[in-house]
Formats: sequence, structure tokens, C-alpha cells
Amino acid sequence: MEKQEKITQGARLGIHQRFEYKWVALSVTTIGALMAAIDSTIVILALPDMMEKLHADLIEMIWVIMAYILISTVFLLTFGRVADMLGRVRMYNLGFVIFTVGSALCGISQNATQLILFRLVQGAGAALMMVNSPAIITEVFPANERGRALGINGITWALGGIAGPLLGGAILAAASWRWIFYINVPIGIIGTVWGYLALHEMSKPKQGEHFDPIGAITFSIGLVALLIALTLGIQYSWTSLPILSLFALFVIMFIVFFLWERKPANPVLDLSLFQNRVYNFSVLAAMLQSLAMFAVDFLIVFYLQGVRGYSPLTAALLLLPLPIVSAIVGPLSGLLADHIGARIPATLGVLIQAAALAWFILWLSPTTPYWELAVGLALMGLGGGLFWSPNTSAAMNGAPLPRLGIASATLATLRQTGMVTSFALALAVAAGSLPNNVVMDLFVGTNVALGSQVMQAFIGGIQNAFIVSAALCLVAAGFSFVRGKENRQQQVQLDLSTK
Repeated sequence: MEKQEKITQGARLGIHQRFEYKWVALSVTTIGALMAAIDSTIVILALPDMMEKLHADLIEMIWVIMAYILISTVFLLTFGRVADMLGRVRMYNLGFVIFTVGSALCGISQNATQLILFRLVQGAGAALMMVNSPAIITEVFPANERGRALGINGITWALGGIAGPLLGGAILAAASWRWIFYINVPIGIIGTVWGYLALHEMSKPKQGEHFDPIGAITFSIGLVALLIALTLGIQYSWTSLPILSLFALFVIMFIVFFLWERKPANPVLDLSLFQNRVYNFSVLAAMLQSLAMFAVDFLIVFYLQGVRGYSPLTAALLLLPLPIVSAIVGPLSGLLADHIGARIPATLGVLIQAAALAWFILWLSPTTPYWELAVGLALMGLGGGLFWSPNTSAAMNGAPLPRLGIASATLATLRQTGMVTSFALALAVAAGSLPNNVVMDLFVGTNVALGSQVMQAFIGGIQNAFIVSAALCLVAAGFSFVRGKENRQQQVQLDLSTK
């Protein structure tokens, strides 16, 4: 009996210590999310200016976005496995350093090729932060508080969505586009120092585990082939020999990858994760939601600057309903998910995003009043705020603590793959009926007469892309609904037994 009381007192002391430390850990991971969010939104707004100043073409500017997504996607599984082996805090702090250095290098780029290469460096740092941020939050917060914690972390993405366009528009109005990257440097320095001083590992990595190089290499080659094929398919014919060869390479590498992953004792992808129904369907819902929604923001910016002729700063201000609503709803939905589970709020969120797309399909035109745009943007923010933190919380709750790194990496990999596929798919659909030179003129804001055949064709292309996205949202809602309800009591017991 005395022994049991000592164990209980020790457990309470440990919980008290974690209660104090968990908010410190959340503050550090929140800074990383803020930096990544600001960077992504600033870059989209600055693309027309960078294309002009660097004498680049549209495909090169697409690769300024795609290089970042490509490298951050390809290395997620590898970095997640390494983090489980070497320590999540160590890898997270390294990501801060690499991202900050990459941002500075992007700022000094002299041509599009250099900018693309340095965006690869940024992407590597982002991958380290993306993998370990939700893993660290999941590790330090108990299961019944993770939704709220992830919701608070999600506020930062929304606030970054507000700050990024505003900072980007102000910077582009007053200074060179280079400062959209330099703005990351002070934030990165603060985050790096704070993470080094404040974070510590909560659990010791298991000894004797080995890295799986064959799995990492085959997965990386296959995913690179897929992402390059999707992006180059915009420029070349989808049925051309190079594109078909890349798709074939993707299929071959992934067959080899999944066959091999059944053999090693410590695979780069733990297939046993997918035996958990909640984790399985949460990951699939996240991938489909990203596939549906990632390119929508870009197309709306495309519309505001290219079709309506607004400046970057004005376009940024017009986008504000989306991140503001998302920032308000995100933490509330996480708190709601802690009490009733993720299925209802996450499913409702993605259905609301489908409704927002339907609104744009019905009302988007070259002369759409702003209040109609604002309604659609607010609905998108409401849906995103309801979906993201509950769905992420459900996925991470379905993963065992010793495999949080690879569980987070798998979730992020499929979500990022959905993003890059969304980008290629949306551009292909939206611009499919227009010559490349007309698409470029619209992108950089060249005036095209309202009501002209070209303008109407482009608006129709955007609406077609939104139709595809809305259909994908409905499929994502189906996966979200059939995931089942998380067994939170079982997850709390698992947390206590593994800490």
C-alpha cells in the first residue's frame, strides 16, 4: 500500500511538472508555426513582382513554390524516423536553424535558379519543424487537452495568414521583394535561441534501433518522380514520354517501397499505424482536404491580382476574412474536440468548405461585389478552423507515443502530397483553355477587358477547378465521418503507461 502511494505521488509530481513545461513547449512550437505561415503567404503575393524583377517565367515562379513543398514533403518520413531515433527536440531546433539560414539565402538570390535552390534549403528546415511540432505537443499534453493545444498552435497559422499578406503587401509597396524572406530571420533567431534554452526531451529514444536507408531512398525517389510529373505536366503534355516515364518510376518505386517495408525490424514507415481506424481515416481526410483546398487560396490571389487588377497590398487586405475567422474558430474547435471527439467538428468543417466553394462557383465573375467574396472567404476560414485541429488531434491520439515522430511525418507527408497535387491539378484545370502567354499576362496583372472572351474563359476555368475541389471535400467529409470515435480513456491509459 505504501509503495502504491509513492507511485501515485510520483505520478502527480510528474503531471505537475508536465503541466508547467507543456506551455513552454507550446510557445516554442508556436513560433515555428508563425514563421512557416508568414513565409508561405508572403511568397504567393510576391510572385508577380519576383517574376518581373528576376526576369523569370511562370513555370520558374511555380517552382519557387513547388521547390519548398517538394523538399519538405520528400524528407518528412525520413526526418520523422530520425527524430524518433535521435530526439524530437534536437531535430526541431535544427529545423529552426536551417529554415532561418535558407530564408537569408533566398533574400540574396540573384536569379530564379538561385531562389529555387535556396527554397529547397528552406523546405528542409520546414520539414524538420513540421514533423516534430505536433509530435512535441502530443508528447507533452495529455490526451484530453491535445485538441486545445493544437488549436492554439493553429491560431498561429491563422495569424500568420493575416500577418503574411499584410507584411508582404506593405513590404512590396515600400521595399524590394527580398525583404519578404529577410523578415523570417529575426523570428528564426528568436525561435532558435528560445528552443535551445527552453526545450528538453521528454522521453529517451529507444536504443539499438537502426535507420532504414533502402526504404528512405525508394520512398524519396518515388515521391520526387510523382511531384515533378505533376508540376511539369502543367507545361508539357500529360501523355508525353517524359511525364509518363516519371509516373511509371513513381509506381515502381512505391511498389518496391511497400514490399520492402514489411522486412526491416525498424522500417522508415511503420505500417502498423494504419491498423488504427481513427488514425487511418484521419490521415486520409487530411490528405483529401489538402488536395481540395491548398490551391484555392492561390487561385483567389490569381483572380484578385490578375483579373481584378488589385495591388498585392489590396489583395492581402481583401483576403483577411479567411484567416480572421480561422483564428477565432481554430482553438474553439480543438476544445470542442477534446469533449466530444473529432468526427463531428472535422466533418462539419470540410462540408462547410465545400459550401464555400459552391458559393464561389455560383457567384464568381469579373465584377463580383466584394461582400460576396468576403462571405465565401469567411466560410472557407470557418471550415478550415473546424477541421484542422480536431483532425490532427484525432490522428495523433491514435498513434503510440514511441512512434509519434513517424506518425506525425506520415500525416504531414500525405497532407503535403495533397497540397502539391492540388496546385498542379487546379492550375491545369483553371488554365487549360487558355494559351500560356495569356495565363502569364493575367498572372502579372496585365489588363484584359472585362467581359472579353479570354476573361470569361479564365473565370470559367477557375470555377471548374472549384468544382473539382468541392467534390474532393465531399469525399474527405466521408472519410472523416466513418473514422469512428476516439477511445480517449484508452489513450490516457496508454499515455501514462508509456511516459
